[in-house]
Amino acid sequence: MKVNRYSFAALAAVVCLAWSAVAFAQGDGRTCPGNTPIPNGAFIASRVFNDCPISNYTVNNLYPALIHMHDTMDPQCVGFTNLHTWQFSTDLGASRVAFENCSSYHFCADVTVSGVGNGEAGLNMNPWWFPEAGGKFMLNVGTGEIAAFDGRLPFYSFTAQQGITYTRGTTVHMEMTYLPHSLAMGDPATVEYKITIGSTTYTSGPLPFDEGNTAEDPPHGLWGMLVPHYAGGYFQPNVTNGTGDLDATFANICFDKLDVVVPARAKSWGELKLLYR
Repeated sequence: MKVNRYSFAALAAVVCLAWSAVAFAQGDGRTCPGNTPIPNGAFIASRVFNDCPISNYTVNNLYPALIHMHDTMDPQCVGFTNLHTWQFSTDLGASRVAFENCSSYHFCADVTVSGVGNGEAGLNMNPWWFPEAGGKFMLNVGTGEIAAFDGRLPFYSFTAQQGITYTRGTTVHMEMTYLPHSLAMGDPATVEYKITIGSTTYTSGPLPFDEGNTAEDPPHGLWGMLVPHYAGGYFQPNVTNGTGDLDATFANICFDKLDVVVPARAKSWGELKLLYR
């Protein structure tokens, strides 16, 4: 009977610890369900930046197999850039879906940027204050730079750190992984950038987030991407005085909801028994 008492007590303890682990994983004082949405479509936001409003722009949304964006600048245009984005959706593309600070997920796409103009494209992870832009994992066809930056994203340059560059017209596999951990100073959320060129995969490794603005928590949280945030891809062709003809293709788009493992679950059997002596 004593063994049975420990068995039932241990089961109860595991349940309690599971609930406490969820609370621990929140870490930022918010009520956070920890539910990561599962996308079923892509929301398109065209002409977020629109320095050439008379450009010839088209988009073909066949998520998840393919999203193709094309933009040809008009010679009458002056300015810097146009910006078009796609973001994950749970209503078949009618609207972008918001992720929590404690969401846990991985997404990817095979990305190709081609044409004769300059500009950039890649994946994005955007903060609450700029849902359409503000966090880029970039392929730049003008400079060849491969880097992640802006918004809440930790900066990382594959070009500077690993000496690789992007060649116009090349298809590369890009990935981003967001893990919330404890959303605390000692255990902040991390993001990992990966890119595969040919048969070689390069990774940034997990990079920690810094602290968010404490004056904005609540409601937005700290030590992660914050809430709400949004994820997907972007295409930013440069106007370059009315010249330029660029295409961005996102193929084989993937999304994976990940299980969260938090330190609160690391309790020994001896510790569990002591709770119920």
